Amino acid sequence: MKTNLDPQANCICGTNIAFEQCCDIYLCGEKPAPTAEALMRSRFTAFAIKDQNYILKTWDPTKQPAKIEFLKETIQWKQLEIIGKKKGGEKDVKGIVEFKAYYLLESHQYRMHEISRFHRSQGYWYYLDGTVKSIAKVDQDTNKGKNAPCPCGSEKKYKRCCGKASF
Repeated sequence: MKTNLDPQANCICGTNIAFEQCCDIYLCGEKPAPTAEALMRSRFTAFAIKDQNYILKTWDPTKQPAKIEFLKETIQWKQLEIIGKKKGGEKDVKGIVEFKAYYLLESHQYRMHEISRFHRSQGYWYYLDGTVKSIAKVDQDTNKGKNAPCPCGSEKKYKRCCGKASF
């Protein structure tokens, strides 16, 4: 997909690596994302540049929507901050990535805090689903949702499972 991103500039996903050496190699299909975090970063970049094909291609087929309506989209994705990951390495088959994504909407800055689940099949990582912990304007406090069920499916509270290190 042709983008307006400078291939030499740092990738929008926050790695401090040039776009052409970072997410672009996954977006153009040169190679698959090697980890759940790499897939998360490339999907964030795909949302920022409105690459519907990549987003759908990397979404688990049993959970993906039929299409994504970018024509009505007014959000401008600006920054990704990876908070933590539980599994999701090159040898894993399941992964969890916790992140905060920052965006502009109607001249206001927002932050979305999410924990996403991924799985790998036949050498490819796929996004399964995510639990949004909070969405708020950047200058507002948010509820961390520590008593919410853990998205890993353990049926424990987040604070007693994947969020243990955060509390």
